[in-house]
Amino acid sequence: MALEVVGGAFLSSSLAVLFDRMASRPVVAFIRGKKTAAVLLQKLKMKLLSVNKLLDDAEEKQLRNSRVRDWLNELKDVLYHADDLLDEIKTEALRCKMEGEDSGSSRTNQVLEILDILDRLELIVNEKDVLDLKEGVKDRPQGRLPTTSLVEESSVYGRDEEKEAIIKLLLADGVTGNKIDVLPIVGMGGLGKTTLAQLVYNDDRVKQHFVHQSWSCVSVEFEVIKITETLYGAVTSQTCNNNITDLNTLQVKLKETLSGKKFLFVLDDVWTVTNDEWDLLSRPFESGGHGSKIIVTTRHEDVAGIIGTLQSQHLMQLSEENCWSLFSKHAFKNAGVTADLSLELIGKQIGQKCKGLPLAAKSLGGLLRSEPNIEKWEEVLNNDIWELLDKKNGILPALWLS
Repeated sequence: MALEVVGGAFLSSSLAVLFDRMASRPVVAFIRGKKTAAVLLQKLKMKLLSVNKLLDDAEEKQLRNSRVRDWLNELKDVLYHADDLLDEIKTEALRCKMEGEDSGSSRTNQVLEILDILDRLELIVNEKDVLDLKEGVKDRPQGRLPTTSLVEESSVYGRDEEKEAIIKLLLADGVTGNKIDVLPIVGMGGLGKTTLAQLVYNDDRVKQHFVHQSWSCVSVEFEVIKITETLYGAVTSQTCNNNITDLNTLQVKLKETLSGKKFLFVLDDVWTVTNDEWDLLSRPFESGGHGSKIIVTTRHEDVAGIIGTLQSQHLMQLSEENCWSLFSKHAFKNAGVTADLSLELIGKQIGQKCKGLPLAAKSLGGLLRSEPNIEKWEEVLNNDIWELLDKKNGILPALWLS
């Protein structure tokens, strides 16, 4: 069981979704004329904005302070509660409108729920001084580089079995009875989800099976227009020009291009998506040929639950042997050759501490590459951050160390 580390970027994205829902027409209409509810929702928004300013610092400090980690988990729970409440308000508003009912009693209940959420947020915000959380702190680069479909296969270890299992699913038509199937690859950060998708995407059998292929790096924000532009550009081998100015035109042209043709799309690193966003994005896909597939890589099981139609492929850690091979390839100039047996001994101990996480092995190997000073290797091996790993085996600290 891995140490539970909460992503600040993910919580920021969740907050953005909440703000959008607060401003949506059904919610605004539901509270119109009810001063108490309107004031409380505005207070809720201000509290959420205050919390949002603390996320960068909290994400950084959670690895050394378990109380900060608890603080983030409590915040995550409150955000889920707020999201559920806004969804209830939207649903109730639409029901009352259709049935012509007054929603007074419903508003009363929801006002009480908003008060409860505000109380919890008040406690969360008040803890910032005790936890020494600062607003707007960004001690390290945020986000990640975009991914592409290209991969250096010689640098991949221990993924042959998973690769073949996924290719088998991609090449099989009619398993679910759906015209198009979505296959989620799920796992924590650094396990190699993107690399596995790249291996599959570039396999000759896969290339021959599909008429169109396209790769889109989604990351934290699920931007429907941006993703559609990427997919359209790939299947038509052209970039969007001035003649395509809106989503409707893009989707119509994409639908025409895909008509009757079997395609494979990869949506890499999806952090969050709503049913409405997925429904909007996927409308042009229905014109594609029977047996078309979409691979989605994600850290979050709820994303897989929303859009997956095939059973999720859960990625596991590498074996100790494969983890050492990957570390060694990046740590030494000549793969498999070490000039100093002492470095190899320490390197194997570092590799063991990576707990089968490919990105950690690769990053730490690169960090120590061409470093002949044994003290530097020992410094990595004995770094305080490893103390976060208890008997239940945390993994992510290896990435932060690198």
